[in-house]
Amino acid sequence: MNRTSKPLLICFSLILLGSVSCANALETRTSTIPAHGVIGVDEAQLSVGFWVKRLPDADHVILDPTAIAAQNAEVLHKDRSMHDLATLPEQVTRTRVLAWIDGVSSRPTRELFDIDGKPVAKAALDALMRNLDRDAVPELQAPRHGLIVHRAAMRSMPTALRVFSEAGNTDIDRFQESALFPGTPVLIVHRSRDKEWLFVVSARYAAWVEATAIAEGSAAEIASYAAHAAYRIVTGATVQTVFSREQPALSKLQLDMGVRLPLLEDWPPDKLVNGQHPYTSHVIELPLRKADGHLELVPALLQKNADTGSDYLPLTEANIIKQAFKFLGERYGWGHAYDARDCSGFVSEVYRSMGVLMPRNTRDQSVSPALRKRLFSKADDRATRLAAARAMLPGDLIYIPGHVMMVIGHMDGAPYVIHDTTGLSYHLADGSLRRITLNEVSVSPLLPLQFNDTETYVDRMTSIVTMRPAPTKDVRPVP
Repeated sequence: MNRTSKPLLICFSLILLGSVSCANALETRTSTIPAHGVIGVDEAQLSVGFWVKRLPDADHVILDPTAIAAQNAEVLHKDRSMHDLATLPEQVTRTRVLAWIDGVSSRPTRELFDIDGKPVAKAALDALMRNLDRDAVPELQAPRHGLIVHRAAMRSMPTALRVFSEAGNTDIDRFQESALFPGTPVLIVHRSRDKEWLFVVSARYAAWVEATAIAEGSAAEIASYAAHAAYRIVTGATVQTVFSREQPALSKLQLDMGVRLPLLEDWPPDKLVNGQHPYTSHVIELPLRKADGHLELVPALLQKNADTGSDYLPLTEANIIKQAFKFLGERYGWGHAYDARDCSGFVSEVYRSMGVLMPRNTRDQSVSPALRKRLFSKADDRATRLAAARAMLPGDLIYIPGHVMMVIGHMDGAPYVIHDTTGLSYHLADGSLRRITLNEVSVSPLLPLQFNDTETYVDRMTSIVTMRPAPTKDVRPVP
């Protein structure tokens, strides 16, 4: 398909004017839809260079490190979904711990199915509720401290059992909440009855994690690790440590975008690391869980040609788009399943590579009191919403119920987005609704996307979040 196909552009223009629906505007719609079925996208628009070269000021720094640090401090201080571990009390009450547990671990009220499509028995759910061991939470306790040693699932229940809303639909595991990455500090506030799971509080989320994924250490050890002066930042979608026969737990360890890795700058240049000379690699420090569950910090190698940086990337439009496109085509993973990520994880990890801290879930990101945003209500008519959509800039985040998208640019006044999505829908020329299953990080135009048969994504926008300072009088026109 030609990206300048006139019927599609006419449709976009009419939508922007609010005069007709896309379904009525395109009598020859099927001629504008490429074979892959994603409306408005051809091979050119799947190239990061296509979007970067359209930016009039690609390398302008939007927020400098000082401004980012100030915003991050506000996120931790003002956003109730976040946990500033450094300011939590040394003793936490039973009431507080139970509030954390009950925030994610409620008994399912609808029927669930296992991986084989069989209903999850009542007895199995009863056992899971007992495994929470709520009665064992003390009236007052001093949380223990730990570091995550490998990519670990955060679960709403202390179990690896995968459960689903529909028999045979096994993509969205209803017990999967999120994931934690190597080196993430956590507070440990409870243990499951079977002793195999720990309830942990991280900066962005609280849920159950397998005990084997956590190495326990002192508060001072954990704080020192997190504050290490020299470090590398993972700037690729994912990278891996070098293979190690001597340290199998740290061999080919997956490290995701934005992960901060302490760098052992004083490592002797000719001293082997796990049997390998370090001159072609960075010597980093990673947490290891000893047999007794306690923390040991050990060296590992990260190839110098791996996609990492000596600091966070500058927050520029070019970097935002380049980082987002590094995930293009990655499988959608609800709650960070499949060693991947979901829509809110995708946008937050792109921004994390530039040092920006965001809440974990879309509902919290979209209304965070520490982030600059435009909220929408039923009082906002279609014309108002379309004007806001047209004014968005690259890197802006668009929220609809249960989903977030990132703006990458405009074509003829119509915004395009990149998003980690299960799929999208749009109207055909005959008015019928076509659904395309994607399950991947994808590029699409925003305006034709239908939330349901009668409402578009624009109709259902709840918020637009921007990582930019307050506007000045000179507002840059949309290209």
